Amino acid sequence: DVLPSPEGPVPSVSITEIRQYLRAQGIPFHDGYSCLHTPSLFTHGREEQPPPAAASAPYTLFIDKTTGSFLCTATLAEGTWQDFQANVELRRRDVSPLGLEEPEEGMRQAHEDARCIWDRALPLWELLDKDETNKTKAMFGISLVADATLKRFGVRYLRTAKSLVFPWFSPRDATLRGLKLLRVEKKGDAVAYVEETLPRFDSYRNLFGLPLITRRDTELVLTGWELDAMALHQATGVASLALPRGATCLPPALLPYLEQFKRITLWLGEDLRSWEAAKLFARKLNLKRCSLVRPGNLQPRPLEALNQGLNLTKILRTALPASHKSIISFRQLREEVFGELVNTEQVAGVKWARFPELNKLLKGHRRGELTVFTGPTGSGKTTFISEYALDLCMQGVCTLWGSFEINNVRLAKIMLTQFAAQRLEDQLELYDEWADRFEDLPLYFMTFHGQQNIKTVIDTMQHAVYMYDITHVVVDNLQFMMGHEHLSVDR
Repeated sequence: DVLPSPEGPVPSVSITEIRQYLRAQGIPFHDGYSCLHTPSLFTHGREEQPPPAAASAPYTLFIDKTTGSFLCTATLAEGTWQDFQANVELRRRDVSPLGLEEPEEGMRQAHEDARCIWDRALPLWELLDKDETNKTKAMFGISLVADATLKRFGVRYLRTAKSLVFPWFSPRDATLRGLKLLRVEKKGDAVAYVEETLPRFDSYRNLFGLPLITRRDTELVLTGWELDAMALHQATGVASLALPRGATCLPPALLPYLEQFKRITLWLGEDLRSWEAAKLFARKLNLKRCSLVRPGNLQPRPLEALNQGLNLTKILRTALPASHKSIISFRQLREEVFGELVNTEQVAGVKWARFPELNKLLKGHRRGELTVFTGPTGSGKTTFISEYALDLCMQGVCTLWGSFEINNVRLAKIMLTQFAAQRLEDQLELYDEWADRFEDLPLYFMTFHGQQNIKTVIDTMQHAVYMYDITHVVVDNLQFMMGHEHLSVDR
């Protein structure tokens, strides 16, 4: 995925400008947690549509306070701040709003494929016999999840693929928009879960459990996994949703659906990466309303807690408020310090799978650290760094590349070859298969080349962090980015 290029940078808009514009146009709005709420420009035909000033109209349009992009939850119309302004102008001239575009061919195909799989899958509580149901549930570690819970969340089982099927229904008209398949792979004693989505990951924006939320719900628990959301709801009765990509990212397009909650508890998993992600997501959701469940021995992920017979309601009560004051005492840090001592391996960061020697030197990739690689021209810095970044990216570390020296096509070719671990030019028939798998990595490229204005680069990075929850940025290389005439100044 390519971020906007410097010729047309992300037009940054401040929350003050958005508020001023809405007031000037006479559009009423509420100030929400991460969005402003306004009446939609897209509901009904224009004849029966009340003018935007009608305060009685339901507030179904949400404008992201950070980026200005909007989403109407009633019609699923979405776009940039510029699109919103264009629609307001059209309305003033009495022209129909731009509204929804037809889904592109790829998305339509994905919807059809999803529908076929969904129709072939069986409700998990209605398999041939009780024995098959019990074996299937045991395979996924959900023996304690009741049939009533599975029925409530609409989970099915696809026999041919030995996969659980989680549906994604449109919040607008409850049609099937996609699904996630989950299967189990055994490697020795270890169990690994493999996920696949229709449509592809970057278009899959499901909040699993959303159709079960009612207008009256004001408290929510956000989990990183569908099975956790079910276990949590069963054990506590609390409204719970699962994020589409777990602790990897929280797409801003989902924020409007989370606006109604006065309190959100993030319980994403049991390792430190989940804890770091929870802190990052809480900033997007507005710290004031967020609490975090700290991973620890007696606080595993919800499904594990259910299987161990722990009291999930009690664990939720121990959640820590995400916003802490500027001055704190050791008493408040005590648990965190203990957590770091218990999990020394995890504190060291994400280990490289391909570079055991590097793990000895750097311990792992941690947020907030800067690593500088130096070496003469042609010594293999770019080749090595692309391998090093790919290693982390394949483990779910969201990565942003800024290559100022070589262009993105060449860089992507190097990385794809390293990813496939073979020369694809000799086996072009394999290209699509590897390219599809490569496309699902949380990897983004900046489109800069040669010398750049530092502020533009930093703005683009900040935008990427908000949109894609980037946790690893590669700049290759500083000398090209700064240009040669800057070499005398303090870099």
